[in-house]
Parts: sequence; structure tokens; C-alpha cells
Amino acid sequence: MSPASAHSEQEPDPGTRGSGTGSSGTHGSGTPDPGSSGGHARPRKGSRLPFGARSVAGEVFILQVTVIVLLMIAVVVAFLLHAQWDSNRHARQEGLAVAKTFASSPGVVERLDGPDPTAALQPRAEAVRKATSVDYVVVWRPDGIRVTSSEPDLIGKRVVRPFKNMVRRARRGLPTTTTLKVAGTGGETVNSAAPITRPDGSLAGLVSAGVKVTRVNQGVKNQLPVLLMSAVGALILASGSSALVSRRLRRQTHGLGPTEMTRMYEHHDAVLHAVREGVLILDEEARLRLANSEARRLLELPRNAEGRRVDQLGLDTGMAGLLASGRTASDEVHLAGGRLLAVNIRATRAEEGVPGRVATLRDTTELHALEGRVEVARERLRLLYEAGVRIGTTLDVVRTAEELTEVVVDQFADFATVELLDPVPRGEEPTETPTDMRRVAISGIRDPSPLYPVGEVTRTVGVTGTGDGTADGTGPDSVGAVLEPDLREAHAWQEQNPERARAAIADGIHSLITVPLRARGVLLGVVDFWRAGGSQAYGEEDLAFAEELAARAAVSIDNARRYTRENAMAVTLQRSLLPRGLPDQDALEVATRYRPTRAGVGGDWFDVIPLPGARVALVVGDVVGHGLHAAATMGRLRTAVLNFSSLDLAPEELLAHLDELVDRIDQDQTAEGNGESVTGATCLYAIYDSVTGRCTMARAGHLGPAVVLPDGTVEFPEIPVGLPLGLGGAPFETTELHPPENSRLVLYTDGLVEDRDRDIDDGLAQLHDALAGHPERSPEETCGAVLDALLPPDPSDDVALLVARTKVLPSERVAQWDVPADSGAVAPVRAQVTRKLAEWGLEDVAFTTELILSELVTNAIRYGSEPIRARLLYGRTLTCEVSDGSSTSPHLRRAAATEEGGRGLFLVAQLAERWGTRYTPHGKVMWTEQSLHNGARGGEEDEESLLDQWDDGSL
Repeated sequence: MSPASAHSEQEPDPGTRGSGTGSSGTHGSGTPDPGSSGGHARPRKGSRLPFGARSVAGEVFILQVTVIVLLMIAVVVAFLLHAQWDSNRHARQEGLAVAKTFASSPGVVERLDGPDPTAALQPRAEAVRKATSVDYVVVWRPDGIRVTSSEPDLIGKRVVRPFKNMVRRARRGLPTTTTLKVAGTGGETVNSAAPITRPDGSLAGLVSAGVKVTRVNQGVKNQLPVLLMSAVGALILASGSSALVSRRLRRQTHGLGPTEMTRMYEHHDAVLHAVREGVLILDEEARLRLANSEARRLLELPRNAEGRRVDQLGLDTGMAGLLASGRTASDEVHLAGGRLLAVNIRATRAEEGVPGRVATLRDTTELHALEGRVEVARERLRLLYEAGVRIGTTLDVVRTAEELTEVVVDQFADFATVELLDPVPRGEEPTETPTDMRRVAISGIRDPSPLYPVGEVTRTVGVTGTGDGTADGTGPDSVGAVLEPDLREAHAWQEQNPERARAAIADGIHSLITVPLRARGVLLGVVDFWRAGGSQAYGEEDLAFAEELAARAAVSIDNARRYTRENAMAVTLQRSLLPRGLPDQDALEVATRYRPTRAGVGGDWFDVIPLPGARVALVVGDVVGHGLHAAATMGRLRTAVLNFSSLDLAPEELLAHLDELVDRIDQDQTAEGNGESVTGATCLYAIYDSVTGRCTMARAGHLGPAVVLPDGTVEFPEIPVGLPLGLGGAPFETTELHPPENSRLVLYTDGLVEDRDRDIDDGLAQLHDALAGHPERSPEETCGAVLDALLPPDPSDDVALLVARTKVLPSERVAQWDVPADSGAVAPVRAQVTRKLAEWGLEDVAFTTELILSELVTNAIRYGSEPIRARLLYGRTLTCEVSDGSSTSPHLRRAAATEEGGRGLFLVAQLAERWGTRYTPHGKVMWTEQSLHNGARGGEEDEESLLDQWDDGSL
């Protein structure tokens, strides 16, 4: 055998593959050529394999063996992991089953709670451990102390961590399974703990059952030799079969004849010249060795291009430099003959042929143009999406216009301006009368700009959209959008405002699109898009996009306008319904605060209502919701409280009447089909008596008050809470407090202490901290401190706060007498009243007071019942009170000329500033109030006129 033939049989020469000659010193069958001399061939050492390691057959064999080995390793590892996982799962299930079974066994709870649980449960636990495959059964208490254990020395000792987590889950009735180190087990253990619960659901203890990890893994280790032997056998079998297949492949490769090789070359050549990509083959010296037809067409190569260097082919400098550089390239775009070509260059495999490089060329001229249009469309869609997200986030008209200009600058325009009709930012509907259009927003790539600033009037228009002139040189308003691609040629635009137009052009502004902002057919304003500097001029496609963008922005602006209008109406309504000021009274020093939310006005309210007898009513309420409905409902409830308080009702009675009113409102709205109810309204009503220092209050679903004592300590008294207003069916309860003088009563709505990011308990704790330790604060200072400490920057609910410092009427300004049921007692009472008024320095009102008190006492003697008492209160006003044990109230009427009586109450009403009747648990009180600031009504002339009206028969 010749050396050449020997080499072919041992390892085919790579240089002969694909040459088309097939001459390798052997025939197609792989036998030695008869013409070759075998005597001169050197003996060759036989290979242990039936093929060469570098042959195709050898490479296939090595690849197959590698794949088989990797697959077998993966199978073994997966089996081991699965077996270990399955063993652990079985151990967890077995331990948990033992623990649950022991925990639910009869008598376990009684023995565990018995006097000696260890003696009662230890034998049973050991019996269970021996009867099952677990390593231990431990009963332990919720504090971690073992009751039973397989190691007696551990009984009475605490279970190691993490028993706290087990106890927390056990209190919820949940078992716990985990892997941990347990004392006495000698290593890690799969531990399962089940709760032992008493019949009432409380936790009596826990049962832990565990299996050692070493036992879990032992089963896996026992199977490992079998798995490894199986893997080795499979590898040997696969290797043998791969060797047989590889030997057959080697024989088939050596059997490829010249005809087949020539046919393969012809096929390759046909494909090379038929593809739509240019192919160039270059040698190491950058000489062209091969160029297909497409490469010749794209590069316009001469006929004799093969064999010449690429820098001698007349190519563009960039293309020639890339091909001659010798570097690798991936889809690099270069200009060649007016075409944009994507070039890829790779090195050939030198070990399989002549070293060199292969370059492929692809014409991307049309593709780049199409990609450019697609990219523009994609950017426009992205900008529309971004505009939909960023425009209209605040429901503020001006801010919405600013968001429009901010979105388009740098992406669609270099400058953007928005002008709105004057009524629009105020939330009003534009009218047909000519209206100024004012610039409200401007954004640009630089500042300052030659355009008019914010606040300037740019034109005057009506709803028809016609204008009389523009600022910035913009054209007159039109029905549709206006495109000015070149402002230097827009003569009509320049004539509108020549000075402003010259300034804009001098600053580099060269193109403009003006689009009216219309919503529901009404003109709201105009948006202008400007381009300057080197930006491309606007075209028709840009005009269509600008109209789409303006249409979307106009809807957002109109929504903000309508919201502004409704919010302004609601704010106006609520402000008109809330107290404008605090009434004059002596019982309390009061300060109030109201903070609305950005979501709109709500239904929180407060009120301070002076009551007769040196008393004051404090009211705080809340109607769930926001907007006009909540504000209107709040006004109705506040008016109702004012009316009910004029009847001098007790707190629980007033809330009962208010609850009935809310229920009636809900029924009326349901009948009308409105669908909005007042259910959820709350109220707290308190009455403070400055004479006795007593405060009675009741609440309907409302938060209780805080009381700041004179020493600075804070209390939250327990006030029985009733159902919210409108639910009905349950009475309200009144609580009586006796806060010391100079205490502060703090009444508030839930928006102060509760927020979406703060729990109500945390809010009450913060309120406590804000109030405590500051006895010197006035109510005004207290309001400020509380709001600073608790109110977030953007509250989710409105807040009403009322702080009242208690006062007590001095005892020397209170006079009281018991009156016997005898008409002869009137004169002594009048004398005592005169002396007391003289003592107080009120001689000017003595006569009027005597007449009033005489009439009230006489009525109590004639028509009432004992006990009868008369009382004078000297405060801001002079209050006369006569109480008796009868609940019958006299009524004011005009007596006829022939009647002997019936003029007493009419005389009282004429003399007193206010008068009335209030009921008590033991009868009624007739009261009057006389102003002390306007002087006495009396005088000799007045006395005579009053005596003429006095009916002696009524005394």
C-alpha cells in the first residue's frame, strides 16, 4: 500500500474535500489503487479504534459519547434529587400524621392540663414512637417547656428555636413542618408540630414528631450503587452502538466518488450565483478570488476583477477600506454606487482550505426607507400613548395645558404654546360674545423665547372661531388646523404682527402648525407647534398627527374645565353652609379648623350653638362621600341640628330626631330614583353647662372626643357609640362628663386620624402625642399643633376639628331661691332679686327683671307644681330661670280686650331679648335672657306704659 492510500484510509485529507477530482489514491470502494506501489509504504501502527480521532466518523463518535455521558449524568442527578425529595416528603407526611394523630387522641388535653402531665403522657408518647417509624414524639407547652421526650433528661427543658413561630401558627390551628437541629437526635431532623387545642379553641400545647435526616438519606444511598451500575451499563451499550454507526459512516464517506463530488460542486456553484446576496471571497492579501453575480451587480465590478486587490476595483473609499482591513464586520451599512449595502465579513476556516475571508453584501436601500417610515409611525404612536398617560393627570385646566406642551417639546416640536379663552380656566362655558384668548402654557428647547409669555392676551375670538388678530404673528383662527411649512414665505402670517414675526424668524423659528382645541363642538383655545433651527419643516403627515393630538388634549382640558366648575360650585355651597364665625358666649373658648381634600369638598361639618342657661352645644359630623351631594346633605343636617337644638333637646333625643330625618331623606331619594343615600353619616352632639361644669354628649357612629386636662394629660373617655345616622332601630345613649375648669375638649372627624396609609389606632396615638404635655396652649394653638402633627400633605379625606376650653361661671354670679307654692311669695322673691341686682351693679335692669321674674314665678305657682325654684345667671347676658315640677308649658297668645288674663307671656316676650321653655327629667324650666350691652329698657315713661299692660289678675 502506498503512503497516500494509507493516509486516505487512516484519515481523509481535508484538502481534497469538494475539489471535484476525487483522486485520493483509492477507488470509490475504498480499496488501494492497483497502480500504486505498496512495497515502499512504511508500516503503520494499528489504531485501537476502527476510525481516526480527527475523521468525521471519529468526531461523530466523540459527540455521541459526550451527549450520552451528559444525559446519563443528568438522569442520575435528577433521580437522586427526586429520590431525596420523595424521601423527605414521606418523612414530613409521616411525622405530621403522627403528630396530628397524637394531638387529637382522646384524653390528651385533660392529661396535659392535669397535675402531672409527664407521668400521664410519657408512656403514651414512647409507645407511639416505638409503634411508628418516627425518631421521637415530644409534647410541649406553648411556652416551649417539654412535657415528654425520648430523652428523659430533656423533660422540663425549653424547646430550641424556632418554637415561637410554631406557637404562632398553632394558635391559628396550623401545623408546622421544618428541618432543624433537635437536642437529643444527633443531627438535623424533619420535625412536624401539631397543635393541641382545648374545646374552647385555646392552645393547650403542641406535639412534635421527627424523623432524622440521616434515615431519610439512607434509602437514597442504598439505591445509588444500582443507579451507577445501570448508568455504566447504559454507557457501554451506547458506546458500542455508536462505534458501529460511526464505522458505517466512515465507510460511506470514503465511498464518495468523483461524479458525486462534481455534482456537489455544480450544485454549490448554482446556488452561489442564484442567491440575492452578493458573495466575495478574498485571500489574505485582500485579492478578490471569487465574486458571484449579485456581488458584481451591486459593486459594478469589471470582468477581470478576480485576482486584483480590492483597492484597485474602483470601489467607494469606505467599502474598499472595509474589505481590505481584514477585520470582522456584522451588518455594517456602507454606500456603494448609490446603494446602501449591509456588509458581513468572516474569516474562512484555514484548516479546511486556503485561508482568507468571505464577505456577503445585501442591498438595504429600500429597507432603510421603509424602516424610516415605520420608525416615524412607531414614534408617533408612542407619543400619542405618552400623551394619553401624561395629559390630564390633575383635573386642573392650566396644568393640563402645560402637560400638553411638555409632552410634545423635543419629540414633535421645538416650541409649543397653548392659549385658552378666559372663561375656560375658571371652569365656565365660552359664550358667543367676543372673548379674550390668553396664553396659559409655553414650553421650548430654550428659554427665553421670542414668543409671548404666559398671561398675555393673544387674540379676541367668539365661539365661531373667528379672530381679529394674533400675537406671535400667528394667523387668524380658522375652523380647522393651519399648516405653515415655511414661515419666511407665509406673507399673510407675517402681516398679522410684523414685529413679532420678524423676531420669531430671526430666532430660528421656521415652521408652524396651529390647531384649535375643540370639545363637544365648542372652541376652548388654540395650540401652536413650532419648529426652529435644524429641525425638519412640518408636512401634511405632521398636520394629521397634530390634529389627533389636539383632539385628545381638548377632551382632557374640557374635563378639567367641567371639574373646575363643579368643584367651585361645591366649594361655594359648602362654604355657605359652614359657620361663618363663632357665636358670642361665655361658657367655652372655642377654635375650629376645616381642611378640605383635593378630591373635592366633603360632608364634614362643625357647629357651636349657644343654649340658654349659660350652656353651649358642640356639634361635629361627617357625611360620607365628596361633591355636591355630600355638601348639600351636610347643609341639611346642620340646619336640622340648629332647629332641634332650639328645642333644647337632650343629646340622645336630638340624635334620634336626626336619625329619623336621615332615614326620611333616604326614602325620598329612593322614591325619586336618585340612588344616592346618606347612610354612613355620623354625628357627635355635646352640651356643656358652665354653671355645673357638666358635659353631656352622645354620638351616632362618630369618633369619641379627646379631653386634655389642665395638667396636660390626655384622656379618651368611653362614650357609648350608636349606629350611624339613617340605620335606625337602636336608641342612643348619653354620657355625662365633669371636666375640670380649663380642660380642652377636642372634637374631630375621622379624616384627622385615619388615612389610606395610616391605621386609626396609629392616628389616635399620634393625636395623643400632639395634645399631651402642653397645658399652656390655647385652643387656637392646639388646632395648629394637631393639624401640623397629623395632617398629611395630600389628605384623602376632609378634616373638621373643634377645640373648646371649658370655663365655669363663678358662684358669686349665680343666685337661686326656693319659692313656696303661695302667691304671697312673689313679693319677697322680687325683693331678693332687687338686692342681688344691686349687688351685681345692675340697677338699670332691676325693674325689667322684677317684672319678668314676677310673671314667671306667678305662672309656676298657678299652673305648675312643686318644687319651684328661681335662678339668676349673670354672664354676657342676664338669665332668669324659673323651674317647677310640671311638664305643661305655657304658650304665647294675644289676649282680647275683654279678657282679664293672658297678657303675662306677651309682656315677658316684649321685655326679654329671648325666652323659652326647656324640659328636664323632673319638670320644665321657663327662661329669659336680657342683653346687658344696650342698657336697660326701663325709665319712668316706660314703666308707666308697662304698668298699663300689666294684668294684676295674672300675678
